[in-house]
Amino acid sequence: MIRVFKQLEFLIVGQALRLPIVVPAPLRRGAFAATERRGYSGRDHALEEKSRTLLRQLGAAKLARDVRVEWNPRMKSAAGRADYRGRLISLNPLLRDHGIEEIDRTLRHELAHLLAQFRVGRRRIAPHGPEWREACRDLDIADEARCHNLPFATKAYPARLVYRCPNCRQEFPRVRRIRRVIACLACCRKHNGGDFDPRFRLRLSAHC
Repeated sequence: MIRVFKQLEFLIVGQALRLPIVVPAPLRRGAFAATERRGYSGRDHALEEKSRTLLRQLGAAKLARDVRVEWNPRMKSAAGRADYRGRLISLNPLLRDHGIEEIDRTLRHELAHLLAQFRVGRRRIAPHGPEWREACRDLDIADEARCHNLPFATKAYPARLVYRCPNCRQEFPRVRRIRRVIACLACCRKHNGGDFDPRFRLRLSAHC
């Protein structure tokens, strides 16, 4: 596993990723029926209103006024994404195959990114740091993980690069060059309480 340390410069403050494939559950009608009827592209006013209600309850009325929620069919492996500058949450339409609970949880996951950044102002914070975890607790997803385990199929590309942890020697094949500061999560957890440690920064070791 790998861990992202630095935030992207254009203030994408959060992104939910996928893990191995599981069997999807059908989307049930009910709270998200309006979403089901409208399709899965463009803004979702029902989810926007839900987001605004949650934010107002947590004292973030200013953020609530501006937040937008959209379904973005261009998203492939990510379940959701939070753009603080645009006050925008983007959701992967494939979430509809995994039940309303996954839609709600992903929405709250991304709302937590916006809420955490709103609370600290201009100060830069880690995407899944203590501020985000506190926001998750306030949004009733205290046990939320950094990554989702949803099976969003993507086109397979052969790995051209191999990165290696200098400590445990674990290898991480990648299709593209890593542009961010990333460390071995297993070693960070074992030796530094889960916090980023530059001793375990992944290093490019080979071209495939």
